[in-house]
Amino acid sequence: MQELFEPLSAGKLELSNRLVMAPMTRSRATADGAVTELTVEYYRQRAAAGLIITEGTQPSVRGQGYIATPGLHADDQVTAWRAVTDAVHAEGGRIFAQLMHAGRVGHPVLYPDGGLPLGPSPIASGERLFTPDGMLDHPVPREMTLDDIAQAVEEFVASARNAVAAGFDGVELHGANGYLIQQFLADGSNTRTDAYGGTIENRIRFAVEAARAVADAIGPERVGLRVSPGGTANGVSESDTPELYSALVGAIAPLGLAYLHVMELGNRETTRRIRAGWPGTLILNPHPTPESFPSKPEYGVEALRDGVADAVAFAQLWLANPDLPARIRAGGPYNEADRATFYGGDHRGYTDYPVLT
Repeated sequence: MQELFEPLSAGKLELSNRLVMAPMTRSRATADGAVTELTVEYYRQRAAAGLIITEGTQPSVRGQGYIATPGLHADDQVTAWRAVTDAVHAEGGRIFAQLMHAGRVGHPVLYPDGGLPLGPSPIASGERLFTPDGMLDHPVPREMTLDDIAQAVEEFVASARNAVAAGFDGVELHGANGYLIQQFLADGSNTRTDAYGGTIENRIRFAVEAARAVADAIGPERVGLRVSPGGTANGVSESDTPELYSALVGAIAPLGLAYLHVMELGNRETTRRIRAGWPGTLILNPHPTPESFPSKPEYGVEALRDGVADAVAFAQLWLANPDLPARIRAGGPYNEADRATFYGGDHRGYTDYPVLT
């Protein structure tokens, strides 16, 4: 397991180990999208990670996809996040904010004007939104105009600048799990006939433009991108995954980003293909086979030794084990994650997981 504890450079950031805390939605923000003192404690407890990547954080009002998720588009949200970054840095940790525009994965009840969510094409996700009033079907989104696309890029830029103002070490653009960036990438959710749809070159355009604009605004060494090749979350589908992600990697490689973060879905050959084309730091959420969920420390060691990753990200392991590095060194035991408290609620299943004595 020693490989997990070697230092690593990501952009200009020096990480003390190769254990990354993956982004996980926990739905404990205020109605105004501000994190709370509970959130400060949650991330502070996990500051021993080489890098923390926060829960998905909306870059705009229309970018919100779930209830009780935080934002980085208003002054009070920036101020609230500052308490988190100060706490993590005081413990010697490093933290990136994940910027997540949910795209069509949204609902009018989330927006003050009651408008529709946005998407590359007027195709519903087929999924549902949980609300205090019950489950609601995602509606058919409004197809984004060219002005909408340009505005979405600018919203990523503005929220990235807000993240820097809030003390984050950088930002990760969420291009995975069926949210807006992947909705453009995937031909099942993007049936446009203009410069942002059809060919692979056109479907990667939005992702590349967003990454380039954010890198220009805050520096490429402060920017990462997360992808989930072949992922079908939130109703997306890709008919050309290997070629699609080879093209995307080739287009963003010259930008000099801090890292590429790959959510592996039992498709190690695709991971190898991406690794071969990516010259920079690659963070892998390792799932070498379809049965390897949730991930385990052993999968991370295997990925590092195999050369397909420079660092490894874990989700449920960090959720349930705030002292994960100490537990890995000790060979366990590991707390089991309580799925009933994943989303929403109070400190239970959030900041009360025990640490080793």
